[in-house]
Amino acid sequence: MPRPGPGALRRGAERVLADNWTGTSTVPSRGLYPHQWSWDSAFIAIGLRHISPGRARRELSTLLDAQWEDGRVPHIVFNPEVPTGAYFPGPEFWRSSRAGSGAGAPGRTETSGLVQPPVHALAAWLVHEADPESSAREGFLARLYPRLAAWHRYLVERRDLRGHGLVSIVHPWESGMDNSPCWDAPLERVEPACRSTFRRADLDHCDLADRPTDLDYGRYVRLAADYRDHGYRDDAPHSFAVEDVGLNALLITAEHALARIAADIGADPAEHRARAERLTRSLVEHLWDREAEIFRGHDVVGGEPLYGLSAAGLLPLVVPGLPDEVVAGLLATATGPHFGLGRTVRLVPSYDLRGAAFDPSRYWRGPAWFNLNWLLERGLRQYGAVERADELRAATLAAADASGFAEYVDPHSGLARGSRDFGWTAALALDLLTAADRAGDGEPVTAPRAVRSPVVAAAEAAVLGPEDGEPEPAPGEREPVPVRVSLVRRAAPRREA
Repeated sequence: MPRPGPGALRRGAERVLADNWTGTSTVPSRGLYPHQWSWDSAFIAIGLRHISPGRARRELSTLLDAQWEDGRVPHIVFNPEVPTGAYFPGPEFWRSSRAGSGAGAPGRTETSGLVQPPVHALAAWLVHEADPESSAREGFLARLYPRLAAWHRYLVERRDLRGHGLVSIVHPWESGMDNSPCWDAPLERVEPACRSTFRRADLDHCDLADRPTDLDYGRYVRLAADYRDHGYRDDAPHSFAVEDVGLNALLITAEHALARIAADIGADPAEHRARAERLTRSLVEHLWDREAEIFRGHDVVGGEPLYGLSAAGLLPLVVPGLPDEVVAGLLATATGPHFGLGRTVRLVPSYDLRGAAFDPSRYWRGPAWFNLNWLLERGLRQYGAVERADELRAATLAAADASGFAEYVDPHSGLARGSRDFGWTAALALDLLTAADRAGDGEPVTAPRAVRSPVVAAAEAAVLGPEDGEPEPAPGEREPVPVRVSLVRRAAPRREA
């Protein structure tokens, strides 16, 4: 894949962010997603901070202005100037100001009633660091801190549906990975809404082969309508409830960021550090699959681990302080045959390359997404896999350039899928490009092998083997560090839907 010229790539990313700016926030794309999305805005703010820290602060503030009184940050904030029918399900479906009044939905701003992964505290901290003087002068962190703290409390107090500290999602959209094959089995319990009762606006902008099926959409509509009709209450019965790995991993990362924010404004960070530690222990104890060397979500209603291997299972690499055994396993899985990083693909796919349900074109069932690869680049770097991180950064930049800042791409060919001029693709490309510039004149820096941690070296040797130029590890070199928690027992294989 050719390396993009940094100047042209930067100008292209800035153009996308300017074109998608509404004056108060940034839409993911003008046609397909004409409103404000929760985790999109967090990722967009991370990139915006490099060209306009003030706009980045405005991005996050606008989103949090729509926060509900119970603490939830809705996954969509609707722009009243967008015509009815331009997006489904729109405000007329969610009816948040009425149906959500008991949960404290805003009375003057229409939103959805679902949530998305909590990337916001991390984004707020990074945005603050970009221009700390202006941020402090505006009271940015002091204003956002209580809102972010309430957001995290909502998740850990209202959504701990299994009772051991981990957060559950009650709709696939809350994971951000809407139609992952991992949801297929739990969704089989859901009776889909009749196709004649809704009109899919997404197909006005994208190829059907890139999008969820009508059957999937019918089930999404049913779940959302049931949640709405119960007043968006989390103590209502749920036919779909899953402990999602990605959301919990990002919550842990966000708690670490919130601790830094608290310390900066003179609040006590101890609560956030303690919560991050508790969540990390619970994540490893309950969702780590030692045999498969990946994290698996848990079907709370069905009472069993999810089947299939999702890239969400690799996202705990962004969590600091994982046991060495877990880090080694995640690195081996990321570079092994199921995800192929640096071997068969240059970007991590959203789903197992060898899975029966893998589809390189259809939304979250296989394509590579830029936000996931941005997160994994941070995780690889955090755990000393610097060479892999540099390679992934370069590949992500090249794919963003070649695809016209696509929403997602075929992980093998790099062919653009979904929408073009996508907000977070441009923003995160800008962030990676800035990091590459700081590392050395716009060229990705390749660290010498000697700086790799022993865990990284052992994991790569185990995956690549001597035929790929790596020596066999010495006996005992890759012995796992004991983890003093019970580990998830791998369930018997099951047919994928």
